[in-house]
Amino acid sequence: MDFIQQAANDYVAHYSDATPAYLRPMYEQTLLSHPHAHLQSNWNQGGFLSFFSKLLAPQSILEIGTFSGFSALCLAEGLNHTGTIDTIELRAEDANAARVHFDASPKAHQIISHIGDAKAIIPTLHKQWDLVFIDADKTGYIEYVNLVLPMLSDKGVIIADNVLFHGQVLENEVVGKNAKAIHSFNEFVANDERTEQIILSVREMVISFEKIFLPVGNSFLQAKNIA
Repeated sequence: MDFIQQAANDYVAHYSDATPAYLRPMYEQTLLSHPHAHLQSNWNQGGFLSFFSKLLAPQSILEIGTFSGFSALCLAEGLNHTGTIDTIELRAEDANAARVHFDASPKAHQIISHIGDAKAIIPTLHKQWDLVFIDADKTGYIEYVNLVLPMLSDKGVIIADNVLFHGQVLENEVVGKNAKAIHSFNEFVANDERTEQIILSVREMVISFEKIFLPVGNSFLQAKNIA
């Protein structure tokens, strides 16, 4: 669920064109048929991921949490022509369905799918990441950041989704396992001297650079500190 007004989302979508148009059928199909469709990045967020990836032109992208494959395909739009995106999904059913969408896309040869526990898979990849997108189990966010931060390139960026957790972290008393985990994650990022951070209001996202974290709508952006 978005806590940003639907009218605002519709307005933004009307005046934006960054989301690849060819993804509309699979995006709509997921909304109509998947029992957990609310987990899919929304259309505007997909546009942000695509646009941001194009700015970075990354060689290597890591996505933790594939779900329908929509966000991976948006991120893949910005890949260097020889670049790749590794995307990890715990649930085999979702991973296999996403692979069908990948194979039907022009980016099929650049997308590497993994099925299983990201905490076990990430250490086996031995890559230097230019961009990391975290949209998985909320209780694992801190561990994911600690795993990938040493593997970021000098100008690497981490984007973490759902950092406002549907507005629940704004309550005077934060309740619920996931909301508490996200609140702890936000505090962890804010106090992490390895990164700079910012929270943006693009749904629920945070961006981190190798020393920078940004919350986007309900997302966090983090970047590696290269000082």
